[in-house]
This record gives sequence, structure tokens and C-alpha cells, in this order.
Amino acid sequence: MNGGGDTSWSEWLDSQTASIHASGQWRAPRSFDAHGPVGEIDGRHVVSFASNDYLGLTTHPRVRQAAIEAAERWGTGSGASRLVVGSRPIHHDLETSIAHWRKAEAAILFPTGFAANLGLLATIGGPGVVIHSDELNHASIIDGCRLARANGARVMIYPHLDRSALAANLAHNDGVRQVVVSDTVFSMDGDVAPVGELAAICARHHALLIVDEAHAVLEPVPAAEMNGAIVVQVGTLSKTLGALGGFVAGPRSLIDLLVNRARTYIFTTAPSPADAGAALAAIALLQSPEGAAMTDRLKGLVARVRPGHRSPIIPIVLGDEATALDAARKFLDRGLLVPAIRPPTVPAGSSRLRIALSAAHTDEQIDMLIDALRSMEMDGEQ
Repeated sequence: MNGGGDTSWSEWLDSQTASIHASGQWRAPRSFDAHGPVGEIDGRHVVSFASNDYLGLTTHPRVRQAAIEAAERWGTGSGASRLVVGSRPIHHDLETSIAHWRKAEAAILFPTGFAANLGLLATIGGPGVVIHSDELNHASIIDGCRLARANGARVMIYPHLDRSALAANLAHNDGVRQVVVSDTVFSMDGDVAPVGELAAICARHHALLIVDEAHAVLEPVPAAEMNGAIVVQVGTLSKTLGALGGFVAGPRSLIDLLVNRARTYIFTTAPSPADAGAALAAIALLQSPEGAAMTDRLKGLVARVRPGHRSPIIPIVLGDEATALDAARKFLDRGLLVPAIRPPTVPAGSSRLRIALSAAHTDEQIDMLIDALRSMEMDGEQ
């Protein structure tokens, strides 16, 4: 018996997909048969400027070999959550290595960076807590704040990088436990948060500072305590390190609490041994002279494409979606994969091309990119 209203799931699903098509925002993954930044799309040779593999470690021989050796020793999967026999020695070794790399007392490993933000913010957010979040923070922070709000926390969004507004919001809520959370490098604009200034503001109001370091490959590692504020770092193993997973690094007391309270840690299967092995090798490589050379090369490539820019994420803001999609097609015609980013990922009217540079790009590939950008300027698209 139909009690009224639309009860047909088939009709609802059809209406939702139809509305996405009608808005011009339909998306589907494309198959890119790639090794590093080079591969094939529909049989066509393409150089990718879309990947967050900033140092090219996904294909580094030492990182690949470490993944193979871990899989041979422990198998392809962990089989259970960390608290139910899913924890392997390599997970503990990786957490120790992350803590040392991030200059923190301790670290905890999550399946993804997304899960790390969800677990952290949902754990510390509850009644009597105010969370202040930059308006351009990553979706994982936004969703973590939503979980915290559901747990009873208040969430205040401050204008992008507006330290004055943030300080005013904190002052208005003095007397309660407060948290400031921000990306270090923002994933769609490639701009950089002033972490030291944020820490100083937090210290004045006894607030905890959380920084998401996912894209901060060219930024210095923040101190565990900076300008009087405790700094907690969230990060990913899938970008700079070329593997898969996420982490939180900070005070031992916080990490121990997350082990016992973070649902995205407790109720999910542990990361695969291969991913843990790859990340462990990548951290060692990153801290070696070879890693320093790769980082310096990446800085040099960024300087060639956009002098003075501080991150490998370079946006070309074009405005409307059709212009961005057309520009991406023209780049692909030149053999360059430069994705068009459009709403809802970015605000309406700010559709763009998002260029992501890697130390694995050759000088010749960078020349191709610069030539394509100059051609776009000449065509009046920029």
C-alpha cells in the first residue's frame, strides 16, 4: 500500500542522476594506464599533470620493492582491525617512523587521510567544544566537523585565511575548549596557511591547532608546540609518500585516546602490509640526500611554471564550467592531462584547471606544459 509520497527508489535514483546530467556536472572516472606521470588514455600517449604523486615515489624502485617484500612476508591484507589481530609489526614500525618524521611524541595510522580527519575531529568534538574551520578546508575536514557537530560540538567557519576574523571568533568563545583546524596547503588553490600565525592566535586563546599536511610537500614540518600552542598534524601516505593511508601525529595522550575512541580506527581493517611497507620506505627515502634532491627539483619545476608560488598545486581559474572543460580538452589534444575542476568541488564561477607538478616530470614535459599555457594566454582564455 502506498502511503503517499515518492516511495520508488528506482524513480528517485533516476531523478537524481538526471538532475546531475541536466546541471552539466556529470562525472565518470577515466581509465589512465599509467606508470608515473606517463601513460595512455584511449590509446593516446598522455603526460599527466593531475596526480598528487609529488615526488614520483609511486614508481621508485625502493618503494616498490618494500611493498613487494611486505606482501610476501605478511600477505596482501591485514585481515582485521588493528585491535583485533590486524596489527602487524610493520604498522608499529611505520607509526614510530611517522612520529619521528613529524617531530611528534606519537602517531596513529588510519586507512586514509580522509578517515584520519573523520576520526580525529569526531573524537575531540563534543559538548563544550568549539571548532573553528577555514572555509576552504578539504572535504574530509568538513565532514569531520559535521560528525563533531552531531556529537554536540559547535562549528564556526571563518573566511579563508582571515586571521582577524578567526581571532575575533576565538575571543568571543573564550572560556571553553576550542580547536582551530586548517589545511596547510589548500588542495584547489595551492595557497599556504600561515601556520606560525595560526599557532600564535591559538596560544592566546588556549586553543588546539590541527593542520592537515596532505599537500605540504614543500613546507617545513611544524613543531609539536609552536608559538605556545599544541599542534596536531593530520597527513596522508598517498601523496608525498606514494602509498596509501593516513595518520595523526601529536601528543601521546591524544594518540592513545584515538586508539580507544576513533571509530574510523577501531572499526575498520588495518592498512595492507604492502602500503605500510611502501610508506615506511618512502619516509626513509624522503629523509635521505636523494629525497632532498627530489624536493629541490620539485621546487625548481614550480618556479619555472609559476615563479614565487609555494606549492606544486597551480590553479588556472577560468570562471565558468564550459570554459574550463574546453580548456582541459585542448590540453588533452596536446597530450597533456590537466583536469578541469568545477562545482561542487570549487565555488560556482571559479571553475579552473588544476595543475599538479611532480619531481618525476622531465624538463621536456614541463616545456610542453608551459607552451600550452602560453597558447591558452594567446587565445585569451586566461
